[in-house]
Amino acid sequence: MRRYYKGEVTVYLSLIFILLVTFVGGVMESASIQIAKNYRRADTNRAMECVFAEYQKELLEEYDIFALEVSYETGQYAEQNLTDRLAYYGAGDMEHKVERIQFLTDRGCSGFYDQVAIYMEQKYGMDVVKDMLGLSSVWEQQEERVESYSREEQEQQENLNHLLRENESELPDEDNPINHVGQLKRSSILSLVVPKDIAISEKMVEEQELLSSRERNEGYGEFSDVASGNGKLSTLLFGEYLLEHFSEFTDTEKTGTLDYELEYILAGKSSDKENLEAVVKRLLLLRFVPNYAYIQTDGEMRAEAQAMALTLCALLAVPAITEAAAQGILLAWAYGESIMDIRSLLKGNRVPLVKSKESWQLQLSGLLTLGTEEDHNDGQDISDGLAYQEYLRILLFLGQKNTIALRAIGMIEQNMRKIYGQPYFHADQCINRMEIKTTCKLRRGITYQYKTYYGYQ
Repeated sequence: MRRYYKGEVTVYLSLIFILLVTFVGGVMESASIQIAKNYRRADTNRAMECVFAEYQKELLEEYDIFALEVSYETGQYAEQNLTDRLAYYGAGDMEHKVERIQFLTDRGCSGFYDQVAIYMEQKYGMDVVKDMLGLSSVWEQQEERVESYSREEQEQQENLNHLLRENESELPDEDNPINHVGQLKRSSILSLVVPKDIAISEKMVEEQELLSSRERNEGYGEFSDVASGNGKLSTLLFGEYLLEHFSEFTDTEKTGTLDYELEYILAGKSSDKENLEAVVKRLLLLRFVPNYAYIQTDGEMRAEAQAMALTLCALLAVPAITEAAAQGILLAWAYGESIMDIRSLLKGNRVPLVKSKESWQLQLSGLLTLGTEEDHNDGQDISDGLAYQEYLRILLFLGQKNTIALRAIGMIEQNMRKIYGQPYFHADQCINRMEIKTTCKLRRGITYQYKTYYGYQ
């Protein structure tokens, strides 16, 4: 007797088995493709890290800055150098395109600036500048008052001249501090403030060689997603870095292309003498503000100025002229005190930010001999005052960030080329961030694209 069996279950299981095999095969294929992608990414990441491991050694050793010198000691920049190096390190069977790249000099030297701020924070912590954060507001206020005080000085002088013209009179030249200070302002400022036993450096560089004077390579693409903040703390940290790595007038050891490197960073001139003169003039204005503010509050000094004004105007008998002359004497006296302050600073002494009766250096009688052969006053050293380098810290903080950073990296470039034996070195051929887009073929016509970023932090 024949028996018949239905085959629905067998067919069903066969279909399930086929689907299961297809699913497993799809999973294996997907995993295989993903593994291939991961291998390609790993190859590119490894190659990128190897390329950036070729950072400029001397730049790191001398200035604590990481950067990839892309000309590879040829002095000629080409992106092909980067792709060739990627191929050398195992990423050669892929197509690479630079999506964004940043040189140390791009966007106000932001890459250089950010790296310095991070380095200084990691080295010293934020406590090194937090105490200065409150003082920075005082520095800014003094900078703002420089212009108003200079304007007031000019208005006072114009008022005095106007009164003298109206009365067809003039003040005597002899024992006249106003005229004497006017002559000092027309003379060389360095002859008034530089200690006589110190020779001013004659070093200079060709202006066309300076980084700030030539056309520079420029990167492309935004890096706002990886850039650091640029607040006051970063500015203070950057200033500390400059004070630590660059020389200035009072330093005993000077080994750079210029002797007064910090003065160059502040002034941007091509010679040491010009840079020192520009910085001294800025410090003179900065010191004039607190000096004039103090002298206005000292009753004895105001009385002394009034008495001298009465002597000068004895034959005029015009109270308005006497009052204007007294104010002019106070302005001249404050200017003379500022000269003494700079003289003290360049001598290596310390000068307080705000004056008092005890720290005031110049007598009114001494003002008349200032800058003459009878002038032998080198200034005082006030223990709780600020040294020359500390006043440079104030100027660095008040300076325009982008300009300061560009001159600093320009000074590094000069020293790298002329002092540290790297004649090919150009700061605008050194990169610190880069992102590439890679296209590679996996198999069976599958193309994979991905991006790889690397940057020094």
